[in-house]
Amino acid sequence: MSDVEKNEEKTEGGLTRKERMKIPRTPIPEQDAKERAKNFDEVALGYSADQAQMEAQRCLQCKNPKCIAGCPVGIDIPAFIKAIEEGDPAAAIAKLKETTSFPAVCGRVCPQEEQCELVCIVGKKNDPVAIGRLERYAADWEAEQGTSSKPEIAASKGKKVGVVGSGPAGVTCAGELAKMGYEVVIYEALHKPGGVLTYGIPEFRLPKAIVFRECEYVESLGVEIKTDYVIGKTMTVNDMLANGHDAVFIANGAGLPVFMNIPGENLNGVFSANEFLTRANLMKSYRFPEFDTPIKVGKKVAVVGGGNVAMDAARTALRLGADVHLIYRRSREEMPARAEEIHHAEEEGIQFHLLTNPTQIIGDNEGWVEEIECIQMELGEPDDSGRRRPVAVAGSEYRIPIDVVIMSIGTGSNPILTQATPELELNKWGNIVADEETGATSMEGVFAGGDIVTGAATVILAMGAGKIGARSIDRYLQGLPLKPEPEAAEAEVEETTA
Repeated sequence: MSDVEKNEEKTEGGLTRKERMKIPRTPIPEQDAKERAKNFDEVALGYSADQAQMEAQRCLQCKNPKCIAGCPVGIDIPAFIKAIEEGDPAAAIAKLKETTSFPAVCGRVCPQEEQCELVCIVGKKNDPVAIGRLERYAADWEAEQGTSSKPEIAASKGKKVGVVGSGPAGVTCAGELAKMGYEVVIYEALHKPGGVLTYGIPEFRLPKAIVFRECEYVESLGVEIKTDYVIGKTMTVNDMLANGHDAVFIANGAGLPVFMNIPGENLNGVFSANEFLTRANLMKSYRFPEFDTPIKVGKKVAVVGGGNVAMDAARTALRLGADVHLIYRRSREEMPARAEEIHHAEEEGIQFHLLTNPTQIIGDNEGWVEEIECIQMELGEPDDSGRRRPVAVAGSEYRIPIDVVIMSIGTGSNPILTQATPELELNKWGNIVADEETGATSMEGVFAGGDIVTGAATVILAMGAGKIGARSIDRYLQGLPLKPEPEAAEAEVEETTA
């Protein structure tokens, strides 16, 4: 069939491919920038039913959909979008929940522009289909109905699995195992479940009620979540294996702050982004004195970094009343944060100091931050990341008066669990070494995935690791090889797609 014939061919929705390609991408309603900079309400307001159906009509329902391969958890994207186009959000959310436990979360914070939407066929000539926004619409529709669809749960297999951490990797693994018929217990160190979704991502990007609702959904599948449980202190991984757990999945994230090791980082008023956001999000300091967790913000705040966490910290400080300066050593093009988050930060009034790097933090006579000294940078040759390496410009130092500094230059693995489990092989960064295809570690019956293995990454990649871990644990507990032989793998695929 020629390209012209393909474009004129009617699809199941009655529109031709050509007609679908002409529909512009539907913008998502948002709070006005000046208003939202003063509150912690959600920035994006979501699609209406009419907007969702209009956007769903842009999907070509490809016979060989590349978007599914672009999704780390393998969501059947054309199928759930087709249900929305047909005015059946109940069918859409049911289809989503076949493969994901976090549709409302992923629809808000996952970088679809780098994954499923990046390979969308529509995006080759026009803007790609807004897959994430449609996922959010289906999940929010279900919440508004006060219902919760659940996939079929297999009969009990009589085996128990322990999961360390209730972030995206841990909860995904737990939910998948529960659907397979395993007894699953999640052990969470903090007093609320959700991991980085709860302590790290601000309310205006991801309301905590949504996170807790998604966690409650996983509990409804039969998963037990135990909070205030520090594995490595309250109980070790070896204790878990000795006391009734047939396998363990470690997904405790990468929450250890990283600092620059420049003079003045020990002054009062210097925070890690982790501490700052944990106080604001998990402990609700933005609602002080209603919640008894104050946080010092001051009049002028410097946030050092260019990733999503830096944007979250900067936009949180802005909402707490500060004049915010974001300092990043490379140019805007090299910023690792999502383009949407950078755009929102600029709209709200964050002041960007690009090609700039701190050299020291200066304090007053009482040990409080007073200024931050920076040096201008220029871009040299690309480094290992593929981005051009920033090089200091001699003699270009200058100072910015500041009250608070928030360091957001990365995180590492917390050593509490690994120090208590010397049998686990670690890499040079202190992350657990796990097989990429199976999640298997150096310990028999112990698997790992998410940020504790890869270092800080995205929510959806952590979820993908959780699915890999669940699949491998299932095979391990059935006595099957973790990596099936090619012939067996093909048979499994045929059985799954039949």
